[in-house]
Amino acid sequence: PAGKVAAVVAGMLAGADCIEDLDAIRSGGTAKVFGGVYAPATLGQFLREFTGGHVSQLASVARAHLVGLVGEVPDLLPGIETRALVDIDSLLRPVYGHAKQGASFGHTKIAGKTVLRRGLSPLATTICTGVAPPVVAGIRLRAGRAGSSKKAASMVREGVHLALELGATRGKVLVRGDCAYGNTSVARAARAAGARFSLGVVRNPAVDRAIASIPQGAWVAVDYPGAVFDPDTGELISDAQVAEVEYTMRPDTKDELTARLVVRRVRDRARTGVDQTTGELFPVWRHHPFFTDTEADTADADITHRQHAVVETVFADLINGPLAHLPS
Repeated sequence: PAGKVAAVVAGMLAGADCIEDLDAIRSGGTAKVFGGVYAPATLGQFLREFTGGHVSQLASVARAHLVGLVGEVPDLLPGIETRALVDIDSLLRPVYGHAKQGASFGHTKIAGKTVLRRGLSPLATTICTGVAPPVVAGIRLRAGRAGSSKKAASMVREGVHLALELGATRGKVLVRGDCAYGNTSVARAARAAGARFSLGVVRNPAVDRAIASIPQGAWVAVDYPGAVFDPDTGELISDAQVAEVEYTMRPDTKDELTARLVVRRVRDRARTGVDQTTGELFPVWRHHPFFTDTEADTADADITHRQHAVVETVFADLINGPLAHLPS
């Protein structure tokens, strides 16, 4: 098994993006230099025999490899002892083969609209610092119909524990995610592992009441160091207003959790009442709340949370690359 796993990794490094392309490792004099060079059919059959336990073992090896790599290359994650950011996200990767294991219809957004698409749903975590780009901490491949937050709590625990192994300081690790992960199970998993959280939340009547309770004088302007994408329109925005209020998630239950509800609001140009001669008549706002227990001030907490959107591009590049063609 070790030789076959190494052969698959070697093929990916050589540019293979499907099982047939793993034949690249048999080119030239590779077989004379290295032992354990296998045919693509052999490697494909090996991968199709994986069970959930085998995947967990390989994930453990990958985490140990990253720890060893950082030990050999300290510049890979500089500054991790003062600040570590663990991001979690998922995608729906379309597949087209009728016999593809695990393929099923799931919800995804295309051009801002929610649609059903047949595919697989990878869940991934990354680790980065304030000065270092993200590295992959873990990946799980799930059925397309799996909800975005399925198994997210355990992924967060593994990601935080890995960050601590890599040299992060307990209490200085921040877990970030969008509204798919804004629930008490993920937040409590982050806390139990020794991290703080910054998670988007879905708008509902309770959240809307909390937003409405914020005094108008509490809103302050925030300028982003770089333009960020608006999740509703896909447009770039570079300024907004932020405020916060205390919020209790799932009150009067065993999962009750109280923290800060930080709200970012931006102008909704499409719905603002406008007089063409005098300009804007009254502003209409779109609100984007997230739940956090960080100690940063409101503006800094919002800027840090919004930087999660930058990391999302890493997930897209990863899932749309070689991993898209591996058998499930």
